[in-house]
Amino acid sequence: MTVKRYRRLRQSENIRKLVAETRLDPSRLVLPIFVSDEAEKEIPLESMPGHFHWPSNRVGLLAKQAESLGIPGVLVFGVTENKDPLASQAYAPDGPAQRAIAEIKSSTPGMAIFADTCLCGYTDSGHCGIVEDDKVLNDASVEVIARTAVSQARAGADFVSPSDMMDGRVGAIRRALDDEGFVDTGIMSYAAKFASSMYGPFRKVANSSPAFGDRRGYQIDPASTRQGLLSIERDLEEGADIIMVKPALVNLDLIQTARERYDVPISAYNVSGEYAMVKAAAERGWMDERRAALEILGSMVRAGADFVISYHALDAAGWMQEGWLEHS
Repeated sequence: MTVKRYRRLRQSENIRKLVAETRLDPSRLVLPIFVSDEAEKEIPLESMPGHFHWPSNRVGLLAKQAESLGIPGVLVFGVTENKDPLASQAYAPDGPAQRAIAEIKSSTPGMAIFADTCLCGYTDSGHCGIVEDDKVLNDASVEVIARTAVSQARAGADFVSPSDMMDGRVGAIRRALDDEGFVDTGIMSYAAKFASSMYGPFRKVANSSPAFGDRRGYQIDPASTRQGLLSIERDLEEGADIIMVKPALVNLDLIQTARERYDVPISAYNVSGEYAMVKAAAERGWMDERRAALEILGSMVRAGADFVISYHALDAAGWMQEGWLEHS
């Protein structure tokens, strides 16, 4: 029998590039940005090396840097110490996210701005919704989330991005946006968001850990792929333009299934814990950060994601420009 010599397709860098099934470039990346109403200058984040709390009046500099590297979008998170039961800073016209969105729109008009539309960073409970008697209320939360989405659209967001996992919030947001005349504002839904251990570094950064209990009552159990698919289907029926799987690395199977089942844009969130694991291992000399990060990002695109939201976005875009596109 003739030996099938697949190594012929691997023998040089240019051959490997020509036959690569997955093309990874900066246009597939979105950069998350943390904007704090307490910061007067950039404050380094210990749990996420390379990232900062940005003051809203300087966040345009970061957006310009991302744009110069070919990154087409940013995802804005507001961070505040001014928390209350009704998450009033989430929808305040001068809230940290709203001011940052306006600044980015002014500094980089062509940048696609996604606004994280959740309440966990603004409630005194740290939960993603309105709490009453230690219970997270679904419908009352949806009302505030929709109000927040309208506020973000008014500030200039191109897409609002509900990440709360309350039932019915996508439909409520779509109706609220349309009623206020924001028919062109899109919705990127955190459709399949799991109650994951991978969010730890983010919660320190956003100061959004729950004051009691956890989020397993409204985020999807990691063992429940079918619930993820049902949530995606529901959010699409309610008007989502883009659906997201979060966290991405441990849910590549769901990304692939969603890609096969739904002919819609899919985003993958390469979350803080996934980023921190690579950073920590690289700092100890246990792995090559560039190769590991690009391999992980490539796996998400290979699974079916159209773009990846990643804390490695700036570094990865720079490495790609330097020619670090191989994942070997």
